[in-house]
Amino acid sequence: MNDKEKSAEEFEKLLTIMDRLREVCPWDMKQTFESLRKLTIEETYELADAVFSNNDDGIRNELGDIMLHLVFYAKIGSERGTFNMTDVLQGINQKLIYRHPHVFGDVKVSGASEVEQNWEKLKIKEDNGYKPVLSGVPSSMPAIVKANRIQEKVRGVGFDWEKSEQIWDKMLEEITELKNEIRNRDTEKIESELGDVMFSIINASRLYGIDPEAALEKTNRKFIKRFNYLENETLRKGISLHDMSLDEMNVIWEEAKKED
Repeated sequence: MNDKEKSAEEFEKLLTIMDRLREVCPWDMKQTFESLRKLTIEETYELADAVFSNNDDGIRNELGDIMLHLVFYAKIGSERGTFNMTDVLQGINQKLIYRHPHVFGDVKVSGASEVEQNWEKLKIKEDNGYKPVLSGVPSSMPAIVKANRIQEKVRGVGFDWEKSEQIWDKMLEEITELKNEIRNRDTEKIESELGDVMFSIINASRLYGIDPEAALEKTNRKFIKRFNYLENETLRKGISLHDMSLDEMNVIWEEAKKED
């Protein structure tokens, strides 16, 4: 038995287990799409943490948890008579074949960028010849990820800077507008302009091939590591952070930076 056959066997076993759980387990029996939603989001973040930490064992385990959720949703769908796992698998198979004409057809592409552009164009054609470009962006997606996805999607139809360097003038423009509103003390407009600045920064990240979510998370972790160092050093010296001046804390902070 090869790996593909073993995978199919284990997947069938998972489907059988889910059938049994929905029949006899009180917790599994009461779950709905709505009750699973927040749990699925949590599992997705746990997978993201494992990926970020380059933890292969963690990735494997979290993928299993997410696989369980996929099977769970399909089982509930079959009980409602709206769709089942076969429908799900057929749907994704058909989608992948349709959106990869350079693999399963005779379309020629010059590289990954053109593949992405074709992907977005094909998505637009799927719904009777027209689908709003941004209609596929989930409204509940985290703001940074959402902004990045919006920018990727509009790039797919050519709405993008001709040169990456052009983004810097736009960022300076947005920062100037933010400073003006700060001077005017208009909270609502400050919020709006700050959002524009952040959107531009995310756009710059995209243009230079940087994942803004990953970049910010690395900074979060770096800050936590440095602050933990600061806190531990003060505890070791018997000093309270509350009793220290900012200058005194900065001395230890500079030490922490050397530990990166």
